[in-house]
Order: sequence, then C-alpha cells, then structure tokens
Amino acid sequence: MTSTHPGRCPVAHGFDVFADAYYRDPALHLAAARDDTPVFWYERLHGWVVTRREDALRVLGDWQAFSSAANTAAEVPDEHRAVFPPELVSHMIVGQDPPEHTETRRVAQRGFLKGRMDRLQPEIEARAHRIVDRFEDNGSGNIVEDYCLELTTQTIMALLDLDRAREPMLRQVRDDLFVVLSSAHEDITEDDRLAIWDRFVAANLELREIIESRRGSEADDLISVLASARDADGTWSLDTARIGLHIAEFAAAGTDTTAQAMANAILFLSRDTDTLRDALAEPELWSRVFEETVRRRPSSTFTSRRATADVEIGGVTIPAGDMIHVALSSANTDPAHRERPFEFDIHRPDPTDHLAFSTGRHTCLGNPLARVQGPTGLRVLFERLPSLRPDEPVELDFRRTALVPIRRNLRVSWDTADVRRSRARTARTLDLDVLAREQVADGVVALTLGHPDGGDLPRWKPGAHLDLHLPGADGPLVRQYSLSSDPEDRTTYRIGVLREPDGRGGSAAAHHLVPGSTVTTSWPRNNFRLAPADRYVFVAGGIGITPILPMIAEAERAGARWELVYGGRSRSSMAFLDELAAHGDKVTLVPQDEAGRIDVPGLLGTARRGTLVYACGPEPLLRAVERTTAGWPKGSLRLERFAPKPVERAEPDTPFQVECAASGTVVDVGADETLLDAAANAGLPVLSSCQEGTCGTCETRVLAGRADHRDSILSAAEHEAGDTMMICVSRAARGCPRLVLDL
Repeated sequence: MTSTHPGRCPVAHGFDVFADAYYRDPALHLAAARDDTPVFWYERLHGWVVTRREDALRVLGDWQAFSSAANTAAEVPDEHRAVFPPELVSHMIVGQDPPEHTETRRVAQRGFLKGRMDRLQPEIEARAHRIVDRFEDNGSGNIVEDYCLELTTQTIMALLDLDRAREPMLRQVRDDLFVVLSSAHEDITEDDRLAIWDRFVAANLELREIIESRRGSEADDLISVLASARDADGTWSLDTARIGLHIAEFAAAGTDTTAQAMANAILFLSRDTDTLRDALAEPELWSRVFEETVRRRPSSTFTSRRATADVEIGGVTIPAGDMIHVALSSANTDPAHRERPFEFDIHRPDPTDHLAFSTGRHTCLGNPLARVQGPTGLRVLFERLPSLRPDEPVELDFRRTALVPIRRNLRVSWDTADVRRSRARTARTLDLDVLAREQVADGVVALTLGHPDGGDLPRWKPGAHLDLHLPGADGPLVRQYSLSSDPEDRTTYRIGVLREPDGRGGSAAAHHLVPGSTVTTSWPRNNFRLAPADRYVFVAGGIGITPILPMIAEAERAGARWELVYGGRSRSSMAFLDELAAHGDKVTLVPQDEAGRIDVPGLLGTARRGTLVYACGPEPLLRAVERTTAGWPKGSLRLERFAPKPVERAEPDTPFQVECAASGTVVDVGADETLLDAAANAGLPVLSSCQEGTCGTCETRVLAGRADHRDSILSAAEHEAGDTMMICVSRAARGCPRLVLDL
C-alpha cells in the first residue's frame, strides 16, 4: 500500500511504531510527541495521531464528525466475494455507526451482561486453577502462551459453548482478524493477505454451520443468544453471516486483549512488589490492579475514526476523509488530566477513569468479561505462584502490528517451593462432569468423571482416592472413593460407589449423580501406594476391589507375579467381574453364598519373602489379614480401611501443647478437643477432610515428641517411626507434654 496523502504536516520525527521503544512502553514513546506535536501525521498508519485526552474525548464522542466506518476498510479478495461480500466487512461492530451500530449492540450486549459475566466467574477461576495445575512444577515458562492466552481462549470457548475440536479454528480466526483489520491501515504483502483471507473465510463458514444449528435455541451461550434474537415482527435480528463475523470479533477481542493485559500486569507487579503484597493480602484489590494496568498500558494502543468533514484538532486542520488514530495509551497518561500519570498506583480515587475500553457508543462490549476474567486470572496465578517474576532482560517478542501490539512471549520463573506450600495450605479441588454412569453390581455404580472441556486431569498412581463433595440433608458431605481406572488415562477418573442403605447419606447422594451432573472433587491423594515387588497377593472384599484394579494393571505392566482373591456376598454383588475375567486363573472369586468366606489362613498362613500383601475391604476381613500375616517379614502388609478402626483407650485423654515450628505459635490442646480443632481455632492453615483418620488429608510431620497414633492409615512400622501423624484423631503420647510439628 502506498500513501495517497503526501506532504501532511506536522509530523513527529521521533515516533516509530516499529521501534523497540514503542513496544517496550507505548505511552512513554508517545509522551514526547504529545508534548511537542499533540496532533501529527504518521505516514505508516496513513493517518493522523491524536494524543491528548481532551482531543480523544472529542473524537470518540462525535460519531457524525468522526465515523467508525473506515475501521473495516479491508479489501476482500475476488475469490471470496461470493461467500464473503465486501459489504459484509462493513458490518463489523468496530466499523459501524448509528443507527446500525445501535441495533447490533442492542442484540449483542445480551451476551455480555454484567450479571452473566459474574455468574461465569467461578468457571473462569476453576479453569485458571486447572491451567496452573499443568505447569506449576516446571518452575519457568512462557506465561503468555502457557497461561494468559490459554485462560482467555478457554473462557471464550465456554462463553460460545464450543467443544475442544473447534479450538484450533477459534485460535486461528482470532489471530487473523487482527491482521484483517490492520491491513486497511498498514502495509501487508499480497501473499500474506491472500493466505489470511483463505483461513478467515474458511473459519467463518464453519461458524455459520454452528450458528444455523442453534437458531431458536433457549440456551444462554453467546452464539445461541445472537442466533435466537428476533425483531418485533418475529424475524431474526441478525443474519447468519453477520453473526459469524461478530463471533470472530468477540474471539479476537475476548482473548488477546485480556491476555495482553494480564501479561502487562505481571510486568508492572514485578517492579512494584509492595502492590503485589497488598493484592495478595487483600484480594479485592486485584480489580484495581487490572484497571491500573489497562490505564497505564491499554492492550490496544489506538482506536480509529475517519473525519467526515474538515476539522481542526489541536491547532491542526484535518481534511475530510482522513483517518484519525486516537492514542489511548497517551490519553490515559495525559498529565493535564492525571497526576503522576506514569506511576503504577492501584489506589487512585477513580480506578475506571480511563479510555482503555474506549468510551461512548463504542465502549467495548466485552469489558464486563475482561473485568471479571483479568482480576480472577491474576489472583489465581499469584496466589498459587507468589514468587513468579519475569526473566530479565524482558524479551521484546511481539507480533508487530501498530494498532494492537501483541506480545507473543513473556518468559517467567518461580520458586517451586510455592507449589509445595500451596498444596500444604490449600485444599486442591476440581469441578468435574459425570461423563458416564454404569451399574456394575447390585448396589454398585461406576461413575466416570472428566473436565468439562476434556482437558488432562492431575496424575495419580494406583491406590489413590478422591474426596467427593456431595449435598447432604444437614449440609455438605465429603466422602472418599478409590480410583479404579487406569492411571495412564489422563482424561477421565473412574470410581465405584456402593449404595449403603444404613449409611450417613454420602453414598445415596453419589448414586443420584448422572451423566451431565457436576461434582467437586479433591485432587487424587494416595495413602495406599503400590510399592515395587516381585510378587503380590491382593485381597479384596466387596467394594474394596476398587483400589486393587489399577494395582493389578500396574503389576501387569511391571511384569510382576500376582494373584487376587476377591470375596463378596454373591456374584451379583461383586463389581467389575467382566474386567477381572480377562486375567484368568490369577483371580479367585469367593462368593460367600457359594463358597463361604475367604480362607485367610490358607491363603496367607505361610510367610513368603519378596511378596507384598495388599488388602482392602470390610473390617473383619482386614483384621483376619492382620492376624494371619503377623509373622511375615516387616512391611509385607498394606491395608486400606474405608471406616476408622476402633481405638481402645485405657485412660482418659489429657491436655498437651503443640509447638508449631513454621509459624512459631504454641497451641494448647484440651483433653476434650482434637489437635486439628485447636490448631484451626488458633488460625493456623490446617487441612482436613474425613476428620476420622481415614483419608490422610491432615497428615503432618512430627519434628519432636511422641504421638499417640489413632489413625487407620499409617502402618505399624510408620506408627513406630513416628515421623508423621494424623492430627484429626491422634494426640501426644502419655508422658509427652509437648509435640513439635511442622505447622
């Protein structure tokens, strides 16, 4: 593209949208020009640049004198005009003037109402945690790609209700739209232009198919909202091609711009650790961090208009038909309006008094989404990884488009000790969908769980279990269920749940879960780990088969010898028999109504070296296994109990003290209270779940003193070693007045 406006004056000789100084800090780069030439011609953008806030407000507030129509002046290649006519481009929201813009905005804003965005916040937070889960152990990475863009892309996917198979298309249309818009004002090679339009049109055709499938839908995803809006006469408010175009706009505006804002916030916070500390201490300040970030560095440096008549701005006469580029970053840092404009100060009295989302009729439709997503994403990231900082020197790796400079790479590092501290102090949870429900025995259902977006789940090893958070008549219930699927499958978890008619309500609530239900679970936790051995004897009773199934698979992969003896009331009550049948005579079934109880002495009466025994099931079976293996080599037996084993007390409990080494706090534990309750009442960050010594959530290191172990998890050898204790049930041993714990 060549200039058609030679000789325009004045110009700002030091201003260059391809200079490193511009990409390092657009506002600072524009400041010198604003002081000397507040309105200047810039040939590379083929238009005028307006830098002062007062002038910016004038241009943005008068649509009749300053039209948005030229924002979509991109030329459609001839080969695509049949399906993407040139007049369609003019219907982009950013290129509309009233009355068309008013009508389009009336329909589109239904999908971005603040209340709806607030309701989306928990889903944004859950997805943010899932993304951090993937990379937190790495200690470094490109935070733009690994987190910022990943979060905004997943959020827009949820807003549009698109499945993962559509994600590559959405990412591509997002990238291409910015180039399509910029091509009207910036030079681009013909080959690049054609390639971009080929992809852009193909994506729009794919979107049109989706839109047609949702016509008349009552769903509240953004595509359905746009596709189902009708005018007063009952006709569709927007045709399919226009909706496809608007979805492409939302995909671009709703991903890159917020992702860039989060990356910029990371940079600002790295230079202002006091602000970071304040936000971590007071989470409500994250919204101010986000607002101050976009004030100081808007994701879009410019927004553009075309003069409809000769006009004078800042002492410069601008002819009718010329483009005007309003420098938002400069207007936001205009010292005539803002004190200390270049300081990053989240405590400004009016944090939203900026033009980052522009103003007036063209205020960004998606700003309610950005104002929920940006603060949420930043809060989750720094709460999980508070030591995260950019690597120095910061690389200036941008997709160098002048109007919307997009950072492609921001390398950061963090101390992986953050991860250990987070896991010790914060109960990790997952919001999963029930993908399948199968009746696998009388009273037993298998539930298959997965992420709503099909993403990878946290890794686990055989013996692990989940806490399920379930509704109960008297309040929420938390119950533990062993994972019975294959640890190699990262996309789903499977649990088996026995309906207990005389239970406390947890199994009944779990049995009410059906495909499409959402359930909150813990991360997998393992107190029943499969240790390496040459040979295994697995003993299962009833629902105790569930943790044994992945152990068998692991033993098979390792080439170890193994046998399973599995008992139950009857064959019809014994779960997963079809899976076990594939292992032939390695599996011995003992239905009680056919063969009586498992002959534990006959099975385990003779000690065997190099063999580990794993047993799970009802308490009478586990006690029989314990008695029979008493003469086996130390450490041969591993048990998992679903209910706490009885604790016999010869004397009443007495008070004791706990010194908390990490915090320096000393806690008095009364005779009638648990150590867990005393620590929680003292304000210490303790985690718990079952509160009966069966889940392992509250396991805590013992640094000094002797514990009276009352849990149902640790082995006899672990009790004897005394390195850890379950603080929900265990206490200081008699004669030990003080324990020192890693709390």
